[in-house]
This record gives sequence, C-alpha cells and structure tokens, in this order.
Amino acid sequence: MEVLNTNANNGTAASSKSPRSRAPMGTALAGEPLSGTSTGKTVINDGVVAKVAGLAAREVSGVHALGGGAARALGAIREAMNSTDVSQGVSVEVGETQVAVDVTIVADYPVQLQQVAGDIRSNVIRAIEDLVGLEVTEVNVTIVDIHLPSDDAAVTEPNKAALR
Repeated sequence: MEVLNTNANNGTAASSKSPRSRAPMGTALAGEPLSGTSTGKTVINDGVVAKVAGLAAREVSGVHALGGGAARALGAIREAMNSTDVSQGVSVEVGETQVAVDVTIVADYPVQLQQVAGDIRSNVIRAIEDLVGLEVTEVNVTIVDIHLPSDDAAVTEPNKAALR
C-alpha cells in the first residue's frame, strides 16, 4: 500500500512512488510485478499526524497544557465555545516515510521535567508509528512554563467574589 502525505499549507501530495500514482490500476511499471492487492492510495494530511501527536502528549501525566502563551489564550477562547484544537502546541514536519515532531507544553508542579519530556517522546513515537505508520525521527519537547496549584485558586477567587 502506498501512503501519501499532504502538506497542510497547500494541500499538495508527495508520494514515495510518484510514477505509480500516475499509472492506471492493474498496470505494472518497468521492474514492478503486477500485483492484484493494490486497491488505491492512502493520503494522510499533516494535520492528522499533528492531532495524533497532540492526543498522545496530552495523555502523559504531568502535562498541564499544550502550547505557549498565545496558543493557550486562543485555546481558552476555543474551549469557551466548546471547541478544542488537539494539535495546539504541536508542529510536525512530515516526509515521505518519516516525521519530526515539536511539542510545546506547560508542566504541572511538582513533576520531574525530564521524566515528563521522556514520557511525551515515548507516547508520541508509539502513537504515530502505530496509528499513522510513519517512522518518527525526533520528538523535541519544549517546556515553556510550570503550572502551580495556586494558579487555579487565584482564578477561582475572583469568580467567587462576583457571585456574592
């Protein structure tokens, strides 16, 4: 089976066997045996790979949120509208058979930051390789902040005062 990845920016497809994609079904190209198992192409958009990575990163204990300040602010607006972007804080570079992933997180306090980053790497690699079928060349984790339990208390206090 041939797997195509599309660039999320322009929707163009990149194929590892581009001549095959132009050949009619059931037609063997030079040096290729005729195979009756070819039933079509699978196209996996970069956004799908990013969502798989985002979901895998969110599953890790010690991850409070994905994304930097601006991304989290936009995410809060989306959440208020009952919409979420599971790929927030995740960027991917998808090649023909490989992918590189960058994940930006806010970690909970107190957690071992190196352990959280390692767990994110393991989870993202497993998810992408199992679900998407691409080899993961690297997972870069950037921790931009830590979330303190007192941060939640400071947010809820003004709301309680407003209710009185």
